[in-house]
Amino acid sequence: MQHAPSRAVSPRSSLTASSHARWLTLLLFAMTLHADTPLVLQLDDYATAPLTGSPTGEGNLGSLARINMMREEPGGAGRFFVNDLNGPLYILDKKTRAFTTYLDFNGRGDRPGLFDKLPFVAGFANGFISFQFDPDYRRNGIFYTIHLEEPEAPGSTLPDATHVPGLKVDGYTTTAPIVTPGTIEREAVVIEWTDTNIADDTFEGRARELMRVQLNTRIHPMGDLIFNPAARPGDPDWRVLYIGCGDGGAGERRTAMRQNPQRLDTLVGKILRIIPDLSLHTETSLVSDNGRYRIPRDNPFVATDGAKKEVWAYGFRNPHRLIWDIDPANRTDNHLLAASIGLHAWEAVYVVHKGANYGYSEREGTERLQGPDNTMATLPPVDEIPVRISDTVSKGTVAPWYPVIEYPHTAAGGDAIAGGIVYRGKALPALRGKFIFGDISTGRIWYADYKEMLAADDSDPSTLAARHDVHLRWKAPGEAATALREYPSAFPVVLAGYKRRGGMDPDLPGQSTVSGPGRADIRFAVDAGGELYLLSKVDGMIRAFTK
Repeated sequence: MQHAPSRAVSPRSSLTASSHARWLTLLLFAMTLHADTPLVLQLDDYATAPLTGSPTGEGNLGSLARINMMREEPGGAGRFFVNDLNGPLYILDKKTRAFTTYLDFNGRGDRPGLFDKLPFVAGFANGFISFQFDPDYRRNGIFYTIHLEEPEAPGSTLPDATHVPGLKVDGYTTTAPIVTPGTIEREAVVIEWTDTNIADDTFEGRARELMRVQLNTRIHPMGDLIFNPAARPGDPDWRVLYIGCGDGGAGERRTAMRQNPQRLDTLVGKILRIIPDLSLHTETSLVSDNGRYRIPRDNPFVATDGAKKEVWAYGFRNPHRLIWDIDPANRTDNHLLAASIGLHAWEAVYVVHKGANYGYSEREGTERLQGPDNTMATLPPVDEIPVRISDTVSKGTVAPWYPVIEYPHTAAGGDAIAGGIVYRGKALPALRGKFIFGDISTGRIWYADYKEMLAADDSDPSTLAARHDVHLRWKAPGEAATALREYPSAFPVVLAGYKRRGGMDPDLPGQSTVSGPGRADIRFAVDAGGELYLLSKVDGMIRAFTK
């Protein structure tokens, strides 16, 4: 079901004629669809990230600060941590809104950061991708990161601690790359960091590489890390790490790489489940091939000959955001969700189940994706997919699992899902118990009823939760209250912020099929109280949903 804005709004004076025309065209198109009164939420500027791009740059280099994740430090310390794909991991003080560089991953060329081989210029997702705190962080100081490396780039795979005097690198060693079939352009690296003084603004302690996974191309890397927040010490899932790994661009190729998201002997296009701490769950797990982590014995393919034991679920294109929701009234009612970016037609949200196959590269959303030319078709009468162990070995068939939300690659939808959050905060009562999500390029935002989503989690492709439009009420800092206006997407808000910070591109940097020239490049974040924030890479701004 598609819902559209019910009325036009006035554009901001800072919009260019071309961007205003494109924005108005999008709005008018949406108004021709089913009318529905949108939910209007107020958005206020919260913090301005330091520039790591250029106001005159193009593509990635034109994004003023490629902020990708924001997570509140556990334990009520009053600090956010924020990463920029270009390299920095910042501490953001919640009172002063000031940024302090905690670590810098970018040592490419003459840059002073940790990793010589970090790619950050080409590709939509590259550089320092993500981080996550250990559930026992307040006691052990442990957190985890994902960054990318280009194996053929000059330099070392070891971290350069020259500018991080507190980092002890003696004994640090890399791991052998976990092989992915096909040509390789990049590697995703997962590192465990142990900070011995978490009260400080600088890192002091050690790092340990857990794994590195080969990626075929420069898109769809390993994207996110998450722990089950409902797990407690002694539970089987306590400190067990789930990792969303994209297909590395393999699934859309016309070569044998196309099968990689379906092949159980690869880690790409999968949700992985591992135990980073080698001393934990020793009776119910086994040690990984590289000796750096453990694998739970209840992972679904541990006993399948030839399959990677780390795999929890498979058949994804780019599950770059993992969301774990817990019903506050019943902690046993918790669900892992994945927001996965589509190829030609559909953006989707899935409920992740142990051992389930989510279809890609033979399904996209609720349609059939045909190889090798990636044409779309209706689902076959017998809706099953071979269980592929390798390129030559299969073991029966399986019915694919389908999304609970999807939206199309049209002007009323977008190019790439930005992830989302089940809202459990207090500031936005109309949104409580709803799943809010959006599109990276167009900046459009919707919500869905979370109960509808769970009811749609039946593997029936015809069952989907309805989307409802969210509009934004916003004014630039310093403007009078009368300047508060309503917008049908985040795009004009980001454009105004980009211009205010000196950005010179008339339509925003970047380009996508639906949004055309310019990408809003939005992401969502949530604080410890469940309150919601919007991050935008192009203008390097963090904004808070306030009412």
